[in-house]
Amino acid sequence: MKGTMVSLLHLFVLVAFLVAPAQAQDAPAESLPDALSRLLRGADESPPPSTEVQRRIPFSREEIQLSFAPLVQETAPAVVNVYASARVEARSPFMGDPFFERFFDFPQMPPRVQSSLGSGVLVDPSGIVVTNHHVIRAADEVKVALADDREFSSEILLQDEELDLAVLKIEAPEAFPAARLGDSEALEVGDLVLAIGNPFGVGQTTTSGIVSALARTLGGVSDFGFFIQTDAAINPGNSGGALINMGGEVVGINTAIYSRSGGSNGIGFAIPANIVRAVVEAAKSGDDYFARPYVGASFDPVTPNIAEALGMERPAGALVTNVASDSPAARAGLESGDVVETVNGKRIDNPEALDYRLATLPMGETAEIEVLRGGHRQRLAMPIERAPEGSGQELDIGGEGPFAGAKVAALSPALAQRLRLPVNEKGVVVVATVRNSPATGLGLKAGDIVREINGEEIDTPERMKAVAETPARWWRFSVERNGRLIRQMLRY
Repeated sequence: MKGTMVSLLHLFVLVAFLVAPAQAQDAPAESLPDALSRLLRGADESPPPSTEVQRRIPFSREEIQLSFAPLVQETAPAVVNVYASARVEARSPFMGDPFFERFFDFPQMPPRVQSSLGSGVLVDPSGIVVTNHHVIRAADEVKVALADDREFSSEILLQDEELDLAVLKIEAPEAFPAARLGDSEALEVGDLVLAIGNPFGVGQTTTSGIVSALARTLGGVSDFGFFIQTDAAINPGNSGGALINMGGEVVGINTAIYSRSGGSNGIGFAIPANIVRAVVEAAKSGDDYFARPYVGASFDPVTPNIAEALGMERPAGALVTNVASDSPAARAGLESGDVVETVNGKRIDNPEALDYRLATLPMGETAEIEVLRGGHRQRLAMPIERAPEGSGQELDIGGEGPFAGAKVAALSPALAQRLRLPVNEKGVVVVATVRNSPATGLGLKAGDIVREINGEEIDTPERMKAVAETPARWWRFSVERNGRLIRQMLRY
């Protein structure tokens, strides 16, 4: 009997040693007495679960080789390099000064070439490329280089400085590799993303990160701000490159970084794909600029004081300050003092968010707007329409005066919207100026409203052309800029 018990004890010890290594991978090692006790109590009874986080090594080849490589291989061929160059006239700082030009003959200096480098994304197999406006600003020639080292001259289909987007077109007999534009509204904070571009001109580079924030407003980059914030490393040269989600879709166009040193500090910003898609569709339809829906109303942010006065829980929304007659806003029933809180169920935190939501809607649709009025919420239906163009006639100012080189037009709702001027503004506005022209030297900018020249009221483009091209020794004029009247007098 005693020998039988010893044999059984040996058997238990052997089983315990065989069981213990099998458990070592997934649970803490069990002592021999504990194992024997468990076996004597019954094989089905397991030790109490550990509250510690268990770690293990990868078991399979697939787990060891987890990588973004397949995603990069799928999307990287659609990310391109964009090279822009512009010929800039070299001028002596004394050229144009009557005193120095009287005594010195300044030689004509050869123009110099300014170059810029950025990235872009092929979004259509026909050769449609999206990049940032600041990459090709004022460029005389824009070239696009693909990941396979092919290089193409491009045509600029559309530029939008306010959105900081540009659409290019390249041509080839075969289809180009293109990336899919995804739904940026589906993004959530914490989603994994990849940034692909050409930082510092070193060649195509991929970095990974997460979505840090959504709907960021970034002053100084774009007046039309609704950016995706990411911590994927973005550096100079990444501008215009792709922000990719884990489905291989372009969810944003990388456009800016927050940095004091010029390098990545982990705060980058991308333009959402939904607004990119609307701009691309406008370019495909033949528009040379992106037409935003015409609302016919002005909006201000809701401050904490305004929110308290209106009985709001928090300061959010877009406060209606002015409504133009016979506009979509007026026909929808929008009134001054209303606070727009949602568009098609999407929350509106500020006027920039309202602009973005409306700009992504196709023309001809009807937007459902929820407003707060007198402490009660109401739902209004507002049509999405293009702004009336007016006469659309633009005149070039010539002659020898200081306004030579300016292009002017009568303000219309469409032009006011395009230049970000108040909806009810009237007058003659500067649309553009020729580089290195007297008008540029005078400091005229697009959006300036010319009110008076040499005592003559300017109410039509034709009137301004006649007055501005009349020779004069002294020039007195008034220009309205950002709601402020600027008066100047100079000898010319």
